[in-house]
Amino acid sequence: MTPFFLKVIEGHIAGDPMNEDTRWLKITRQEIVDLMKKAGVSISHNIVRRLMKVHKFVKRKMLGKISCGSFPERDQQFQVIHEKLEKFQNSLNPIVSMDTKKKESLGRLYRSGKVYCTRAIEVHDHTNDSLIQGTAVPHGIYDLKKNEAYINIGTTHETAEFLCDSLKNWWETNGKQAYPQADEILIFCDAGGSNSWRINVFKVELQRLCNELSIKITICHYPPYTSKWNPIEHRVFPHVGRAMEGIVLESHEQVKSLIEKTTTKTGLQVTANIIRKTYDIGRVVAKKALDTINIQYGNIVPGLNYSILPSIT
Repeated sequence: MTPFFLKVIEGHIAGDPMNEDTRWLKITRQEIVDLMKKAGVSISHNIVRRLMKVHKFVKRKMLGKISCGSFPERDQQFQVIHEKLEKFQNSLNPIVSMDTKKKESLGRLYRSGKVYCTRAIEVHDHTNDSLIQGTAVPHGIYDLKKNEAYINIGTTHETAEFLCDSLKNWWETNGKQAYPQADEILIFCDAGGSNSWRINVFKVELQRLCNELSIKITICHYPPYTSKWNPIEHRVFPHVGRAMEGIVLESHEQVKSLIEKTTTKTGLQVTANIIRKTYDIGRVVAKKALDTINIQYGNIVPGLNYSILPSIT
């Protein structure tokens, strides 16, 4: 049956010219049933499904893993990241991965996903600005050592100030209790957005945070175009997304409640908090402001690796 099956579908198989292991079918199971019938073989949908599975034709989602650009020091930076992980793993200091998840609009608006319900939930047939009743900005901080995530939900905009306030909340609520002997925090983050390696305001806000917490903060950016490697992206955010999919989001409290229901088989724990503070976008800090920062750059790829210490008074 298998050789005959492959012969019948052969003309409907497409593939990746750069990878012979990547192939896909351009027809449905019903169409395969019809083709087999024309070839003189009566076969059920279930048998077709089994044969497809034997030959690794199963439904899969596309993976957004192909980089849109390149960074000349990519490999060196990944080596730095690996070495930092090893060094901090055996220390009394925390290792955290941080990022901001996709913003969520509040209101009776359409959202993808399905939930069990007795009848379909009715929402507006269009998403206009006038129908949006607010915005939820989930900023996540993932503790790699303890497999715990702390998500602060902003109510206005994602800014460097918001990110640092989020870090402060995590440290004062969870971090310093979990790591009472810590003298340094290692943070992995992307190279863009409000924590971009190129913007001065992020470093200025980090200095403010260091002064308030009286602790050294070491930043390790993932190279540009490699944000999907950031642990929080694949260890936390997909699970948080599933906890909220298919549900109408009408308040920040509801978003908080849903996020805190996030669970995984590996025992991920998620805590959420709401930051009700207005953050203004468009803030610019002059380059000379960096002269006031107590910063130490790494020897390798210094733009992506640096530590900020409390100011010397």
